[in-house]
Amino acid sequence: MRRSEPRGHWLLLLLGGLVLTVLLLLDGFANGAVGEAPRDEPGRPAPAPSQVASGGPVVNLAGGTPQSRRMPPKTIALTFDDGPDPEWTPRLLDVLRRHNARATFFTIGAHVAENPALTRRILDEGNEIGSHTYTHVDLATAPAWRGRLELDLTQRALAGAAGVHTRLMRMPYSSRPDGLTAPEWQAARRAGEDGYVVVLTDRDTEDWARPGTAKIVQRALAAGRRGEGAVVMLHDSGGDRSETVAAVEQILDRLQPQGYRFTTLTQALGMPSAEVAVPAHERVVGWTLVTAQRAASALTRTMGVLFAVAGILYVLRLVSLLVFAHVHMRRVRRPARQPRHAIRPAPPPGGLPPDPFPPVSVIVPAYNEEVGIGATVASLVDTDYPGTVEVIVVDDGSSDRTAAIVDSLALPGVHLIRKPNGGKPSALNAGLAVAQSDILVLVDGDTVFQRDTIRHVVAPFADPDVGAVSGNTKVANRGGILGRWQHIEYVIGFNLDRRMFDVLQCMPTVPGAIGAFRRAALDKVGGVPGDTLAEDTDLTMAICRTGLRVVYEEKALAWTEAPASLRQLWRQRYRWCYGTLQAMWKHRRSVIDRGGSGRFGRRCLPYLTVFQVLLPLFAPAIDLFALFGLVFLNPLVPIVTWLLFVAAQAAAGAYALWLDGETVRPLWTLPLQQFVYRQLMYLVVVQSIVTALMGARLGWHTVRRTGTFTGFEGREQSRGPVGYT
Repeated sequence: MRRSEPRGHWLLLLLGGLVLTVLLLLDGFANGAVGEAPRDEPGRPAPAPSQVASGGPVVNLAGGTPQSRRMPPKTIALTFDDGPDPEWTPRLLDVLRRHNARATFFTIGAHVAENPALTRRILDEGNEIGSHTYTHVDLATAPAWRGRLELDLTQRALAGAAGVHTRLMRMPYSSRPDGLTAPEWQAARRAGEDGYVVVLTDRDTEDWARPGTAKIVQRALAAGRRGEGAVVMLHDSGGDRSETVAAVEQILDRLQPQGYRFTTLTQALGMPSAEVAVPAHERVVGWTLVTAQRAASALTRTMGVLFAVAGILYVLRLVSLLVFAHVHMRRVRRPARQPRHAIRPAPPPGGLPPDPFPPVSVIVPAYNEEVGIGATVASLVDTDYPGTVEVIVVDDGSSDRTAAIVDSLALPGVHLIRKPNGGKPSALNAGLAVAQSDILVLVDGDTVFQRDTIRHVVAPFADPDVGAVSGNTKVANRGGILGRWQHIEYVIGFNLDRRMFDVLQCMPTVPGAIGAFRRAALDKVGGVPGDTLAEDTDLTMAICRTGLRVVYEEKALAWTEAPASLRQLWRQRYRWCYGTLQAMWKHRRSVIDRGGSGRFGRRCLPYLTVFQVLLPLFAPAIDLFALFGLVFLNPLVPIVTWLLFVAAQAAAGAYALWLDGETVRPLWTLPLQQFVYRQLMYLVVVQSIVTALMGARLGWHTVRRTGTFTGFEGREQSRGPVGYT
């Protein structure tokens, strides 16, 4: 079978990541629209020119010379900043409509994009719209290019939402003309040069501070002499605006009976309409911005929910793993008088009691394993197991010295079978065909057993309901940081899971590095399957579906050589993950199996789907969202969340290492693991799912051996037609 990977996977992944990043950045940019607030200004900036500071609140710079205008007598222009807001703007519009009044809304472009229907309602009810920048940026301190960008984006949002541009602009943080500073005046001049009429105010109610309805009304009605007009500044967004809604109602109730009219700025001053219709191509550009902004906003909300759900699921999983690990530990470490795998005392009528040390056949599939095969075979022969042990090495068409090395060992009880290359399942089945024993131990060619491993891995078969046993795989080459990361993963990620699966009787995988099987169980499922890339997982799931138990034996230790580079690790895990997806799909009907055979499907497959497929699939996006929160939101939340995550992981890791009799020193690499290793494993899942959805078939990948157990220099092995780990 030739190695085959679908082309374009990385392009799809990168494109998806780019789109996600752009949308998060767009929403992060728009989140600058936080509403009115006090502004910290170092020192006292110089004031604007006196002719502007002493003029009216409406400033037109179209002719190059500033012209200030005031409201006519008994004419009030109610102006609302920071909207539109889906809660408060409709309430204010309802008040205005009941009183047949009109107002001017200085809208934030990002809010316009998120509420296009509400923007259209403002205009449909006879009100007018002005620009308040896209993100409520301080134009007095922002560079000129940023100011122009903010105003341009707001125009595009208005074009997309309502098909118009506006002539009016109010600078965020501005107030009365006599409070205008020189930097603000420079920003106003730039806007005027771009064709905007700059609007300030006569009466700043400071309702953003929620001083109370009475205070807002008092400030809005303040006047130098009776009967004068005014531009009144209010807000329809940025928090609770119930006081503002009540104040507007009272202002209209008190002044309309006195002959005051409430209208828009342009109507009050006899100016051309604030809104200008835009051509079709401007609407298309604006619609694109509006759509992207709404998608970004929806994405951020969704990611926030996913972030919370993922955190809750992670905590539940961690607590469950620790609880089940404790239960498993109490079961397997009973006093000697109550052994876990006690032989049943009553023999069948006329028969003999079960043999406590039955003959064992150990099968080692090997393809280009010259670097470590000698150490593997030697460790299998050097055993304290009292019963008979035969070792069968199946050379699967190796192109190196694998077979010659096994031959040269000339060890008693070791048999070598040579066959054409056909893949690991083919090699295992070839070994099974010649094995003499009813208890079969399957071992990878890069794995070394301890002297007592076979004795421990065979012990659970004293229970006739046990069909297979998973051993405890250890990383041998844990010297570097990558080795430590894999060591932590094996102890925390794999072995804690196996303890839980053992208690729940739904073990999904007996690892290829060390697994023992009852021949009757293998015969029942038709031998080792060859139609998935995770033959160990596929085989284990098939045995579970027969109703036989698959258990975990923590004392059966096997030391394996883990990938020594990120590239090799990627190749190995890519195959594992893709093969696991194949096996899960193959055994999906186990969810509806009846009786004990359905226990596996209903307990294990949902767990694997959530924690090994769905959460890793969304994890890169959640990580991006955490960065988004760090930059654009309150950074304390993602920082504290991450610290709690690492602390919980470290606590669980320390317990898992203690259960395995390991030192906790490698845990110092755990924080670093969260920034490289974890993301790599998530991307493996993403690419595997993309591969599966595209219908491509992935071939076997060969991992380069470095000779951990022999001390020999490893060298790149020829892959040949089929390679495997």
